[in-house]
Amino acid sequence: MSYFYLALAIAAEVAGTSLLKATEEFTKLVPSTFLVIFYLISFWLMTLALRDLPLGVVYAVWSGLGIVLVGIIGAVIYKEIPDLASLIGMGLIISGVVVMHLFSKTIQN
Repeated sequence: MSYFYLALAIAAEVAGTSLLKATEEFTKLVPSTFLVIFYLISFWLMTLALRDLPLGVVYAVWSGLGIVLVGIIGAVIYKEIPDLASLIGMGLIISGVVVMHLFSKTIQN
C-alpha cells in the first residue's frame, strides 16, 4: 500500500508543479489555489508512504520521478522540448531509481 500512496503523492506533486506557469507568479487565484492543494495532498500522501518505506527512498523516488514527469508535461503542454543533455540527465535519474529498487537493502522490509 505504501507504493500506492507514493504513486499518488508523485501524481499530486506533478499536478501542482505543472500549474506553476499557470499561476503567473501567484497572481492567478484559481491555479495558485490548486497548486497549494496538490502540494498539501502530495506531502500528506508521502507521510502515509513513510509508514513502511525509508525517508530517503520515498524522497528520492518522489523527486526523481517528479522531475521526469514534469519534464514530459513541459514538453507536451508548454512545448519546452528538452535538449540532449536534459534527456540524458532524466535517463540517469530513472536509472538511479531503478538501481535503488534493485540493489538497495534499505528498501527491503
